[in-house]
Amino acid sequence: MGRKAKVTTGPGQALIKRHVHAANDRKQGMMTGGRESKPLESLIDVRDLDEVMEQAELTGRILSSVNPLLPELLITPETDIDTLEDQKEERRAEEALHRSSLTIPRRPKWHPTMSTQQLDLQERQAFLNWRRGLAALENNEKLVLTPFEKNLDIWRQLWRVLERCDLVVMVVDARNPLFYQCPDLEAYVKEIDPNRKTMLLLNKADLLTRDVRRKWATYFKKQRISFLFWSAKAATALLEDKAQSLQSAASPVSEERKEERESDDEEIAVLGREELLHHLQQQAEAISVSQKTAVQVSIHHHLDTERSNLTSGDEEGENGVSTSTAPARVVVGFVGYPNVGKSSTINALIGGKKTGVTSTPGKTKHFQTLIISDSLMLCDCPGLVFPSFTSSRSEMVAAGVLPIDRMMDHRGPIQVVASQIPRETLESIYGFKLPTPKPYEPQNRSPTAAELLRAYAQSRGQVSSSGLPDETRASRQILKDYLNGKLLYCYLPPNEEEINGSRVPRSPSLQLLRPTTNFSQAQALELSRDK
Repeated sequence: MGRKAKVTTGPGQALIKRHVHAANDRKQGMMTGGRESKPLESLIDVRDLDEVMEQAELTGRILSSVNPLLPELLITPETDIDTLEDQKEERRAEEALHRSSLTIPRRPKWHPTMSTQQLDLQERQAFLNWRRGLAALENNEKLVLTPFEKNLDIWRQLWRVLERCDLVVMVVDARNPLFYQCPDLEAYVKEIDPNRKTMLLLNKADLLTRDVRRKWATYFKKQRISFLFWSAKAATALLEDKAQSLQSAASPVSEERKEERESDDEEIAVLGREELLHHLQQQAEAISVSQKTAVQVSIHHHLDTERSNLTSGDEEGENGVSTSTAPARVVVGFVGYPNVGKSSTINALIGGKKTGVTSTPGKTKHFQTLIISDSLMLCDCPGLVFPSFTSSRSEMVAAGVLPIDRMMDHRGPIQVVASQIPRETLESIYGFKLPTPKPYEPQNRSPTAAELLRAYAQSRGQVSSSGLPDETRASRQILKDYLNGKLLYCYLPPNEEEINGSRVPRSPSLQLLRPTTNFSQAQALELSRDK
């Protein structure tokens, strides 16, 4: 009889493995300054229990009998939000009153002599105070704060990018720019260095007509916001030699858009790869020169005040330093919401796939620096969901900010699509007939989410295991068509009366421009097929 094999499982082995893992974690903590080595993941939806544990970790407290004091909780009791028009107006007024309190976290001041533990503790404390400030806003029953990024390590990536860059480019979706714009980010860049600037890069601008681009250009010029129109998808297609195949399929729409391209003004033209690189490098070099000039002026002022203590050799050294005004390699950083095209833009500018690209938000985990030439370097930042008031969760899913594949409620985002895309356009593109409104209902009402999902699933033969139309699968495909441009839509800038010399709230003041307003039905169908 052979001997039995030694059993390697059981309570004893589990305890030994746990002891070994604990020793490795302690060793890793000493190497990383006391921080746990966790994979960098975006945290937007956090449960109440996770809120308590996370805050305890941020404050460095352990909840036990030795330390029974609980920190101030970030949990806010749920309140019922009425949808009456008067309460909506009251909520908008309250949002305008507290808009200055809706900020992004700042990195506390530091100096090279600080240890890793001191810097980590200082950043955690500043981030905790920022979270408590937003929790105070959530306690206001008239305000509804949308989901936002709650992972400190993700914000640390943004801090590093902003400190490195000479020019910060905020990539936004051209179909709804104000939804993706973060005004406080521009203010934070100015706090880091008054000479630095931010610029809006309106991606997917090829989905807009020339008239809509001109209206947005007029609005941004009045607001004194630098902007450029761009399409990463079109630039990538040109790099992959797909432009010839697109031009060979002659169509009235392609010829019309070609004529528009030739007649476009410089400020509303959709830039190509070389043009965008030239604009970015030109502006970044101008910022770099202004920074060096400001430093030299400060040095001259300091030397003039203490010239009596300087030797002649020091004066010659001063003269040698002051003549150096040639800019070194400038850095351009790309920031913004997830899934707006930051990595796709960088890949198009470089001419190859250097950063990972996917339709799921949050692909980029760490900031990356990519050298274009001896005088230009690009920096890609992970996407961040900035805190805001006016956006609902359904709108954020429909906009691609939150992952489509992880949504629990599929009818809410589909209702956003159904309210923005006309009934006739949905029927023409998908080739089905939506149920007509009842006689007692408004005949011009938008289709409901249930009507759209059932019609789509039945026309495609998508049936769930219960024998009913598979609404979950249908909702994911419709939302992807909505994001990719197959279902065309765009927003117009706010009216003149709503501006009043200051920036306005985002979505409530925007006017939706449906495709049938500026696009004929044939144009919408042809453009959707091209996309």
